[in-house]
Amino acid sequence: MRSWSPYALLVVAAIALDQWIKHLVETGLPFQEKVDLVPFLALFRTYNTGIAFSMFSSFGDTGLVVIAVLVVAFVLYLATRTPSGHVIARTGFALIIGGALGNLIDRAVYGHVIDYILFHTPVWSFAVFNLADAFISVGAALVVFDELIGWRREPKSSNAKSSNAESSNAESSNAESSNAESSNAKPSKD
Repeated sequence: MRSWSPYALLVVAAIALDQWIKHLVETGLPFQEKVDLVPFLALFRTYNTGIAFSMFSSFGDTGLVVIAVLVVAFVLYLATRTPSGHVIARTGFALIIGGALGNLIDRAVYGHVIDYILFHTPVWSFAVFNLADAFISVGAALVVFDELIGWRREPKSSNAKSSNAESSNAESSNAESSNAESSNAKPSKD
């Protein structure tokens, strides 16, 4: 269980940071008024009644809480099945769980998720999101990255082992067939 301690701390830190920033946003940022930070980034407090990009908002608070709990349970299951050497994937799972629990707290307490980060240009804007969403996205990217690293390593070692075994078997077969041919060869009558 000791090997999970750093990841559990990361989950707690992600939740704490997310909730602290959301508290600051709720108490200090006007509702649905854009506060430009730089030309492409603004703060914009709004509420998300769905999951990501307001999907499934028709499920209601209870339905969305159940979905979030099931997702967290599934990600936790995947994390526990990940070998201890996969630090990148375990870190990713911890970020996903921390972000999901941060948003789950919002939904359970307020009935919506507090979003406040807006990337935009003069003619386009990305969906408003929060730090918990960023944790989930970065965590998912880390898990995928770790899978790609593992995928790139495994075929090389598997192929090397199987090709060594195949060449060894082929050499044995060739040697056996050569021995069989020479023992079956009839002396020529000259």
